[in-house]
Amino acid sequence: MRRDRAPRLAIGALSRRTGVNIETVRYYERIGLLPSPARSEGGHRLYGRGHLMRLNFVRRSRELGFTLDEIKALLELAEKRDRPCAEAREVAAGHLSDVRAKISDLRTMERVLADMVARCANGSTPECPLIEALFDPTSGKGNAHTAGRAKPKRPSPLVSRRGRSG
Repeated sequence: MRRDRAPRLAIGALSRRTGVNIETVRYYERIGLLPSPARSEGGHRLYGRGHLMRLNFVRRSRELGFTLDEIKALLELAEKRDRPCAEAREVAAGHLSDVRAKISDLRTMERVLADMVARCANGSTPECPLIEALFDPTSGKGNAHTAGRAKPKRPSPLVSRRGRSG
């Protein structure tokens, strides 16, 4: 196996190059998203090009809202190139479904909030209809207090097959 001869980066340099907080880098190492790096004689972490690429992958995946378990599944697929793209597509399709559900929930929240704000008119009345609506458990016809509540995350088929939760 060929050794990576690229210059090694200290954790601070890796953090700056990827935009990932130092503590987050350490956390990703602890949970196995990022392999343990080599250490200097003084015990400092020294990251190579593979770490940089993998950390960029994880950061970009997190920006798209993938869970850590979904990212682990995608990284596993990336390492085993003999696996069909269909499995990665399954993970992404499950995540897309969750994103669409969240968008729907946000639209419902927007409608309920717009209605509450509209009830305040110019804000000159002594009683505030918005505050009253927030105290009223029936306000919004059931949507006001359920729209913002997160639905249980449905694990993708690939993630659940591997015994991981989403």
